Amino acid sequence: MSMQMNILKKGVADSLQDAGRYGFQSIGIPPCGFMDYLSAQLANLIIGNPIQQTVFELHFPASSISFDEDICICITGANFVPVVNEKSIEHYTPIFIKAKEQLKFIQPIHGKICYIAIKGKLNAPAWLNSQSYFSERIQTGDTFSIEKNNAPLPFINGEWLDTINKHIFHPSPIRFIPGPAWNDLEETSIQALLKNSFSTSIKSNRMGYKIQGNPLSLKGAPNYLSSAVTKGTMQLLPNGEIIVLMADHQTIGGYANIGQIILVDLPKLAQMKNDIHFHWAAVSVEVAQQSYLEIQNEFHQYDKNH
Repeated sequence: MSMQMNILKKGVADSLQDAGRYGFQSIGIPPCGFMDYLSAQLANLIIGNPIQQTVFELHFPASSISFDEDICICITGANFVPVVNEKSIEHYTPIFIKAKEQLKFIQPIHGKICYIAIKGKLNAPAWLNSQSYFSERIQTGDTFSIEKNNAPLPFINGEWLDTINKHIFHPSPIRFIPGPAWNDLEETSIQALLKNSFSTSIKSNRMGYKIQGNPLSLKGAPNYLSSAVTKGTMQLLPNGEIIVLMADHQTIGGYANIGQIILVDLPKLAQMKNDIHFHWAAVSVEVAQQSYLEIQNEFHQYDKNH
């Protein structure tokens, strides 16, 4: 049985996102996908969807939405004070919305990106095996068909949800693996990176986050061949600023690659507002792998669709 979701008023930069469009970066196609994959997976998990399923990714001001039938949803990620017919609703729990009721978001409290998962399957066009938007944005008047899923809701341990949520919204440290150009940094720049605080710039988007802090410098003026980059790559610009590539990143880069943010800390950076300061911490590949496996194994224990 299918139903319809209606966009009553568009948000500033809202989109559909899933786990991403991988396998095509060699021909220059960005992967796109969730900016904060942990919050997106949680939204799906809580209402019994496959964890990689398409969700609505919202930025503030966010879209206003209604449904033509009763539906169950889950909201995770940033707190934009969601209300249904002007009554506040909770995050990280199944929410039942009646037909024609309006879901709106009032103000940003913390975080930058909010996710809505809808219990069921979203019918939307796929391109190269993914429904993720790239340059597209959700518009006023858009409608989406949803195949409802009436299966029982899963039981999710509340303490575990709190642990994941605290990880996402605890800013420091942002851990990274030193990159190919790490040893080309001046020693003073290495110390500045590891000891001083940084913040994200307002000049940030789904392609990349500019980082504000002490300008860094390289020894001499090394030239680099363009090479493959991915989400979380830390590039050093000629002016000494760091830019971290995010979900809509280009696939080749020629700037100095000084590091790679570990996967489990990318959601922390994605959700970080511009007035939040954080520190960096260099870690090994082994730490990065273990951190990812620990969290993902916990997801798969609850994910009955895995």
